Amino acid sequence: MGLMLVRMIAGLCMAGMATTAIAQQATSTNRVAAKTDWSVFVEEDPTECWSVSAPKETVNTRGGRVVSVRRSDILLFVFYRPNAEVKGQVTFTGGYPFASGSTVNLVVDGSEFELFTDGEWAWPATASDDSKIVTAMKRGTEAVLTARSERGTQTKDTFSLLGFTAAIEDAEKRCTQ
Repeated sequence: MGLMLVRMIAGLCMAGMATTAIAQQATSTNRVAAKTDWSVFVEEDPTECWSVSAPKETVNTRGGRVVSVRRSDILLFVFYRPNAEVKGQVTFTGGYPFASGSTVNLVVDGSEFELFTDGEWAWPATASDDSKIVTAMKRGTEAVLTARSERGTQTKDTFSLLGFTAAIEDAEKRCTQ
């Protein structure tokens, strides 16, 4: 449990940076590359690089019925931050507060993973889990994230993995120079 707590604290720090990343993605010129469905961003102070994508499809259901709900940005990230020894951290924001104590289910072409939530953010429990997810995403064609909101809405977000490998390799390279 101690390692999980450390991971969550690190994740909370990343959430602040990711929030900044979302705002910068919309307004900044720090996008350095586009790789099909994934983009690469770089910040210099502190040095951080990330690849990010928005879903190709979202389905929101409540009580088994498709519903229209209001969500903010829905993004899947992979972060590199050399000063914090972050290498390939998978981060997801669903655009709403997740149900307390819930997890996000991530499926990459049949391989299942669990992400732990805090507010609007979700991360794998360990760096080893990050590595397994990134490996699966490099081999896969789509990532499907299923989660539950505080209001009981189930969301299913489908991300294309076209360009994923090129984007994260680019982000990693830019943060190791």
